[in-house]
Amino acid sequence: MNELVTYKGVVVGLFLLLLFLAERWWPAAPVPASGTSKPRLVKNLSLWACNVLASLLIVLPVTLIASRHASFWWSDWVPPWSWLLLDLLLLDLWIYWWHRASHRIGFLWRFHHVHHLDRWLDVTSAVRFHFGEVILSALARAVFIVCFAIPLSSVIVFESLVLIFTAFHHSNLRLPPRLEYGLSLLIITPSIHWVHHHVRQSDTDSNYGTLCSFWDRLFRSRSTTRRTADMTIGLDSSPDLGFWQLLLAPFRRRQASSRSGVNLP
Repeated sequence: MNELVTYKGVVVGLFLLLLFLAERWWPAAPVPASGTSKPRLVKNLSLWACNVLASLLIVLPVTLIASRHASFWWSDWVPPWSWLLLDLLLLDLWIYWWHRASHRIGFLWRFHHVHHLDRWLDVTSAVRFHFGEVILSALARAVFIVCFAIPLSSVIVFESLVLIFTAFHHSNLRLPPRLEYGLSLLIITPSIHWVHHHVRQSDTDSNYGTLCSFWDRLFRSRSTTRRTADMTIGLDSSPDLGFWQLLLAPFRRRQASSRSGVNLP
């Protein structure tokens, strides 16, 4: 298990670094001026640091406890890899509905909207989440882990894939159209997820998938909007906030209610 966690950190870290460099060599949309991009990068990475701390102190222990209390009921004759595939599919379905709920339930949106306040997307957007959302997600997932008897190894593999896929579909990497279209039939690509960050609310409330793209088609939440290089990213006319303002935003009603589709408590 220690080796699996170590491999996760190394593989994910290298992938994010390479993707960060690649999207600046082959950008799909114009890159903001360095005067505005540097403070944004520092802010996003600072939020990531908070999430890493929350993961070590809360997420990992909660996940470990949940997996230990799960009753593993598979048979010895079933190949382990088949259960891993089923676990990944179940966890991806869970995160689809969690993401969708985060857009429809006011209390969850208070935390999730911090992610959507980013006015531009790149690899660092994939790790820009409020630590409160990370903790709430872990607590809800723990119940799911117990109910479906998902082992810790499957959760760690899934988390690695989530970080890799999330970095990929938030990235500003320019892909050959045919390649991106082919990938989009199965997985979430930048052309799909950038629409989710479009300032238009009907697009923001669509394209909820994380790994697999077929959930949105199955549950009719796929947007028909096509991504363009000049697509406006963010929430209505709401400006992005500073680091400390973002940490406090879920607890301030005016900032948290930055869209009309959610009724906040």
